[in-house]
Amino acid sequence: MSLREAHAVGKLLLLFVLLPAVELGLLIEVGSRIGTGATVALIVVTGIVGASLARRQGLSVLGVMQRETAAGRLPAGTLVDGVIILLAGALLVTPGILTDAFGFLCLVPGFRKLAKQRLLDRFERAAKEGRIEFTVHPDAGWGPREEKEVRDVRTGPGLPGQKEES
Repeated sequence: MSLREAHAVGKLLLLFVLLPAVELGLLIEVGSRIGTGATVALIVVTGIVGASLARRQGLSVLGVMQRETAAGRLPAGTLVDGVIILLAGALLVTPGILTDAFGFLCLVPGFRKLAKQRLLDRFERAAKEGRIEFTVHPDAGWGPREEKEVRDVRTGPGLPGQKEES
């Protein structure tokens, strides 16, 4: 196993073993202090409020992305915002204290700006080091496109150009 693979396995171990264990310990501690019912209510309320906030911010980012694309600009930064908001939503519907805290933090625009810049820097560094590659098709550019004939090649009853069967 290479050093890079060992590092990846270590991160996965933290994510899938240590984090749930810590979350469980925190939930037990909170439950012992405020009661089981209140702890369950806290989990449900943070899930509902968090999902609602993530949905609202996600729809806002989607609108910005559509406007940028319509203007012929690549919405790279906005796309990263969308991914961070999606992560926030997933964290907020996952029961736990740490996941909720980090999920709500991801919904704060200032924190999201810092996280986005760090992610973009890491992506750029990885591309320069040759750890990732990407290809852009020449016809997949942004901006106005020349009009081309479009043919509907679908078949079946009820589709354009098809006779209804009796």
